Amino acid sequence: MYKSLLMTLSLVSAGSIYVLPLQAQETCIQEEACDGTTVCASPENTSAAGPFTVGAKTVTIEGLRTEVWYPSSASPTDANRKTYDVRSALPLLLQAVIPPSKAPIQLCDCYDSLALDKENGPYPVLLFAHGSASFRTQSLSLMTHLASRGFVVLAVDHPGLQLADSLQGKRDADVPKDLRSILEALQFSGQGDNALSFLKGSVQLNRVGLLGHSAGGGGITALGSVDGVKMLVPMAAGGVSPSFSGTSLILGALDDKVVPFSRQEIGFEAAPTQSKLIGIGNAGHLAFADLCTVKNAQGQNLVELAADFGLPGDALASKLWDGCENGQLSADKSMEIVRYAVTAAAETALQCKDRSAAFNRLLSTYPGVKIFQEK
Repeated sequence: MYKSLLMTLSLVSAGSIYVLPLQAQETCIQEEACDGTTVCASPENTSAAGPFTVGAKTVTIEGLRTEVWYPSSASPTDANRKTYDVRSALPLLLQAVIPPSKAPIQLCDCYDSLALDKENGPYPVLLFAHGSASFRTQSLSLMTHLASRGFVVLAVDHPGLQLADSLQGKRDADVPKDLRSILEALQFSGQGDNALSFLKGSVQLNRVGLLGHSAGGGGITALGSVDGVKMLVPMAAGGVSPSFSGTSLILGALDDKVVPFSRQEIGFEAAPTQSKLIGIGNAGHLAFADLCTVKNAQGQNLVELAADFGLPGDALASKLWDGCENGQLSADKSMEIVRYAVTAAAETALQCKDRSAAFNRLLSTYPGVKIFQEK
């Protein structure tokens, strides 16, 4: 694999100094994946970062603002480390209300427009659908983790489901339609410009996984019959269609006040074989997102910022902001569990690796996992 030499980078953002890992790449140990494809070998510990540096691009597909994270073997530099200003998820009239000095910034373990690694692949594709009152980078650490282990990962800001929409009382999302638009763009069958053309020849469309949180997780189930979709991962979103023929990983939090864990249990009971159910204890609805840790330089989270600047949208604070309370499982620990489980499922279903040992060790590795069932 690409051997990582740990260096550090000090990045000044929104008035604060952050010390971040910067990886230098050496040699790739190739191993065979599905259908004769190759990928650089990743650690057996599926919570550990993979061998690839992660490139990132923000593009527009059929009017959808889309983020793409992908494997790269290029050497990163501090100059092109990617950051995301969460103010861009607000309605245009509200974006200027929060000054740059108080902007909530997401720091990405990814680098803008790095060259895609073409010595390996083509790579399986993962599409992620965010939840209500959210945005495409809500689970950023999961997205970049998967890309580091040899997946091309895409997420869009879903119209009608975004934070900006919720703040304006709009609820007219069509998640399946949005995801179909991305899959169609990846076919590269149309005429004219295609913002995803840099991926042409490097994506494996017969090996696709769909991940979604909350309302986004409910939306992905409609695409289970699409050719090439081999895996569905609904998070805090119920289950999958009993007719789905691929692998399903159903994730839920036992203290979820938005989508009770009983919904995941019912979904698992109705799910076909090749299904797994994981219940994370002492955790709420946002256990599958990085939102609890998105803060500005003053340490304010999104709800505190909304209150400070009088932004509308009681639903964000009172209904959806569940799982960030003191005393609950930390966001870092819950997301580590999610990365571990989702990666093991994805590498099994989409890279043809045997990650059964990872699930066999799940309960002993993570005491925070209180329920694990499979069939």
